[in-house]
Amino acid sequence: MSFLVLDIEMTGPEPGWNEIIQIGAEFFDDNWRSLGTYLQNVYPENEEAFSVKSEEVHGLSLDDLEDAPMIYDVLPEFEKWIKKLNAGKPSLANVVICGQSVINDINFLRFAYRNEKMKWGFSNKQLDLHTVSYLFFQILEKNGKQVPRSLSLGSVASYFGFEREEETHNALEDARLTAKCFKEFFKLIDQVKLV
Repeated sequence: MSFLVLDIEMTGPEPGWNEIIQIGAEFFDDNWRSLGTYLQNVYPENEEAFSVKSEEVHGLSLDDLEDAPMIYDVLPEFEKWIKKLNAGKPSLANVVICGQSVINDINFLRFAYRNEKMKWGFSNKQLDLHTVSYLFFQILEKNGKQVPRSLSLGSVASYFGFEREEETHNALEDARLTAKCFKEFFKLIDQVKLV
């Protein structure tokens, strides 16, 4: 399986009303070797749904997105990028989508696919950093290790000595930070012993 570590910025929290405005991703082979990164802004069709609250989070305004392509142009380009890096395999069925609270990103992406009448070809397997962090931190805490109380990306990254470069959420930076955390958790697997 290949790993697509994904982060999406949206105009708000509701798929169907709110829309994707930025896609960031890093693609890995089955040994977690990075094969490439992707970052694309997307101009929203529903400008009314662009909320001030979401702008505070991602730092993107409608003016910033003025020259960005629409989602119907971005999705085929995004798929083409994935397939090119996926050892030339035309199918997306062996691509595991990964991210922090990734179901939210997947819901927005699936809605965009459905809305653009595109076939969803990705694997149903997903890897969620929030869930992995919760489980590993429980194990580590039971073994006397100090762990963060918050499961936010910033807290998990900080636990491993990583941090964001910017205050706002750039989708690619967050995808890369998420990937670094996944790699650290995969390293911990060799250290965990069950009795």
